[in-house]
Amino acid sequence: MNSVELIGRLVRDPDVRYTSGSQMAVASFTIAIDRPQRQDGGERQTDFPRITVFGRQAETCEKYLKKGRLVAIQGRIQTGSYQNKNGETVYTTDVVANRVEFIDWGGQNGQGGQGYQRDGYQQQAAPAPQQAQAPQTSQPDDDMPDSFEAIDEDVPF
Repeated sequence: MNSVELIGRLVRDPDVRYTSGSQMAVASFTIAIDRPQRQDGGERQTDFPRITVFGRQAETCEKYLKKGRLVAIQGRIQTGSYQNKNGETVYTTDVVANRVEFIDWGGQNGQGGQGYQRDGYQQQAAPAPQQAQAPQTSQPDDDMPDSFEAIDEDVPF
C-alpha cells in the first residue's frame, strides 16, 4: 500500500508549469511538517516534503495557496532519479497529491473563506457570489467555517 496523509504549511508559493503535449497544469510546492517532539526535550525538527499536484487541482492551488497557508495533502510517495550536470545520479522523493484540502482559510481580498465549496472528492474553489455587502471590519478568522479552529503556531521558516 502506498498512501500518505500530511498536514503542513507552505514554505513558498506554488510553482505551476504546463506539460508540453496536453498542456496539463503541474503544481509543485514544499510544506513544512513538524516532527513530534521527543519527551527528553530534544531539539525540534521539521521535514520538508515536496508536493506535486496535477490538472485543475494544480491550477486551484496556484490561485489560492500562498506561503504560510496550512494544507492537508492525501496522495502517494513517488521516487525517481536523474543525472545532474556533473553526471552524478540524484535520487528524489515526492508526494504526488490526489487531494489537497485548504485548512487555513485566511482572507482572499477580504473575503475570508467565502467562495469555497466542496465537491465529493476534492476541494475546489468557486467564485464568491457577488452581493452588496457592508464593508467587513472583522478579522479574517471570523469568516472561518465553524468546523475549523484557528491555530496559533509558529511557522518553522
